[in-house]
Amino acid sequence: MVTRRIIEHVNEMVSQFMQDKPTNKEIEGNIKAAIMAVFSKLDLVTREEFDTQQRVLIATRKKLDEIEDVLKKANS
Repeated sequence: MVTRRIIEHVNEMVSQFMQDKPTNKEIEGNIKAAIMAVFSKLDLVTREEFDTQQRVLIATRKKLDEIEDVLKKANS
């Protein structure tokens, strides 16, 4: 999923680059459209989604380690 923040950042960068070239508004539009097309094809996640999944993974790993310890003690 493409985040609005990434798209806005890229659009801002393109706008700043093209700022001094008012005759290039068509080029700027084409660049933005191309970038949007590339982003829409990528399998991206937001930083918030990534951080959430990372926390879930850490918690799951901790539980797995605890279960492994219990099984080791039970088999001893």
